[in-house]
Amino acid sequence: MEFPEGKYAWMVKIGEKGQFVIPKEARELFSIRPGDSVLVLADLERGIAIPTKETRDKHFSKLFEELE
Repeated sequence: MEFPEGKYAWMVKIGEKGQFVIPKEARELFSIRPGDSVLVLADLERGIAIPTKETRDKHFSKLFEELE
């Protein structure tokens, strides 16, 4: 299946401990290195997202605005 330019999708398998590996292509694309921390966002209707480091602050700002 082909995706529009700049759009990607990968399938990952969840292990017995509930862990999964971020595919190598995704790690390279988003400069995720061993030891990095990633932010996992979840919404019951929209699912789970792992935003890039570059967009992390934007997500935190939105989250905290909604909590006020």
